[in-house]
Amino acid sequence: MGVCVPEFVNLLKLCVGADSVEDLEAWQDSQSHRWPKGHAVHVTRMWPKRAEELLDGGSLYWVIKGMVLARQKLLGLERVAGGDGIQRCALLLAPEVIRTEPVPRRPFQGWRYLAAEESPRDLPKTRQKEEALPEDLARALAEIGLR
Repeated sequence: MGVCVPEFVNLLKLCVGADSVEDLEAWQDSQSHRWPKGHAVHVTRMWPKRAEELLDGGSLYWVIKGMVLARQKLLGLERVAGGDGIQRCALLLAPEVIRTEPVPRRPFQGWRYLAAEESPRDLPKTRQKEEALPEDLARALAEIGLR
């Protein structure tokens, strides 16, 4: 009997300007009047080449202060033109921000694909408000395979 491998992929993106998951939630709440009802929106420069795989169950995982701390389910992709006329990709996200196990990530530009099997697990509802471990401790645990 073979192992069931998910068919979808996720995106990994830095959450620039946020110091916490609460900052991300507050910013999205302040912008929600601009977005389609029932969605959060994040606009990125590039259109994902693996769009079908993303929309087959993928999420956008947020890196905040060097740690993956949360995710939002990807609901759709839309082409949008910026004020400069350049076409961009609007990531349509579920409004719920789901906290994940804290996993350290080094800074990077743009976004990265993240395989489903390599994605941090969601925190149980009872641990949603838990503070993240200090980055050096979380990194050390990840290096020895405990995350």
